[in-house]
Amino acid sequence: MGGRKKLGAFVLTISIGLLVIGAYIGLTRRDSILAFAVSPRQLLIATAAVVVLGICWIWTVVASHKLLRPVSMSYTGRLVGSMFVGLLCFAIAVPTTVAAQTVMAQRDLVGSVFQSEGNSKSATRPKVNNTKDPWANTPRLNLLLLGADDGQGRTGVRTDTVIVASIDTKTGDTALTSLSRNWMRMPFPADSPLHKVYPDGFWDPKLGNVEQPEYYLDSMYDNVPKAHPGVLGATDNEGADVVKLAASAALGLDIDYYMQVNLAGFRQIIDALGGITVNVNYRVPIGGDYGEGPGTNGAKKPSGYIEPGANQKLDGYHALWFARGRYGLSDPSRQERQRCTIHALVNSVNPATLVTKYQQIAAAGKQLLRTDIPQEILPAFIQLGSKVKNASVTNVDLDKNKNFPTGKNPDYSAMQDIIQKAIEPQTKPVASTPSTKPTKKPSSGSTKKVTPKPTVTPGTAENLNDACAYNPSQTGN
Repeated sequence: MGGRKKLGAFVLTISIGLLVIGAYIGLTRRDSILAFAVSPRQLLIATAAVVVLGICWIWTVVASHKLLRPVSMSYTGRLVGSMFVGLLCFAIAVPTTVAAQTVMAQRDLVGSVFQSEGNSKSATRPKVNNTKDPWANTPRLNLLLLGADDGQGRTGVRTDTVIVASIDTKTGDTALTSLSRNWMRMPFPADSPLHKVYPDGFWDPKLGNVEQPEYYLDSMYDNVPKAHPGVLGATDNEGADVVKLAASAALGLDIDYYMQVNLAGFRQIIDALGGITVNVNYRVPIGGDYGEGPGTNGAKKPSGYIEPGANQKLDGYHALWFARGRYGLSDPSRQERQRCTIHALVNSVNPATLVTKYQQIAAAGKQLLRTDIPQEILPAFIQLGSKVKNASVTNVDLDKNKNFPTGKNPDYSAMQDIIQKAIEPQTKPVASTPSTKPTKKPSSGSTKKVTPKPTVTPGTAENLNDACAYNPSQTGN
């Protein structure tokens, strides 16, 4: 009997020891775990290890029961003991199976979305020289975020959402800049083959100085590769490389990588996360089109609206229309809602949701993302993402009505000046500049002073928490 007790104590000690070791590694070797979580090969090993560990644990429970069970135990006692052991084995098998499935889902996601540098082609991606610290000589990492409307029933791809995220690699502070879908004459870097094709920007001089919708920014992704296939050389996504080069030249930033979001997958991942919470400051249309269709002047009316309200929980369907809806609204208001949607999405991710719904999130992620970020630097990206979640996220205002003309002749030089001022390190917070004149002249018999209304300097970076706050006085125009 003493030997059995010693064996039972030994098994219990081993089990507790494994848990303590696991907790220690999780707390002290976080970087190693992050690197492990984005390596398909190591994830496969982890899956096998989880299964083997589960089997060994079940074997240990069964073997311990046989060794420790009294020989003189009655039939009823043995039956109860066996049922208890079976329950323990079931309690071990279920989380083991879920853990193995989750690890395999993660491996499938990483392998499907992120290719290794040697197995993928890009005409614009920087070469990685240091996978452990790829930002050693990169003070700011610039990412192009594309929202594409490709999907079932679509004959072409339009990138209605084009946002550049400029991230301080030391602090995680991020500046988001939205590019208007109807910008024309998008430039290309002087050393790009596309600069020779479009020396004066992406437009057709033969058509004259008129609006050219097929030469808008949102048409570049599809139209340039069709007109000049292979002009950039070997690449897995020529459309994305085209927009990267154009956005780089327009904003004066070296854009490193892109992440392309399929809007159908966006809806799925929002649902997998359990929705997002946003402030709705004005009615946002669901659907609607100014093209051919029933309604006044050939317009197709929206099927409904997202009504104003603070802290509204939106599912995937409504979150998608919150970001996309534009019937009767301005493009700048739509761009702001898109930035707020990204902000809400980042804030909605929490450990509990990831644990309980990770397989759904991973499945949606496969349909959601395309990118040229190589597998080799994923651990560094995850660490940077953790900084971004806890850092300041600002909005760089490129509102055409405040700063410069858009459409036929956007002032890209003015944009570049605004961008550089917004991302340069600030020793003090940028304060709003008050107007030197009162907003209303007081009457001669009044002694009440009128407080001047502060005016925001065009292009000033605005904190997204403020930009996305509940302010029902906004109109969306």
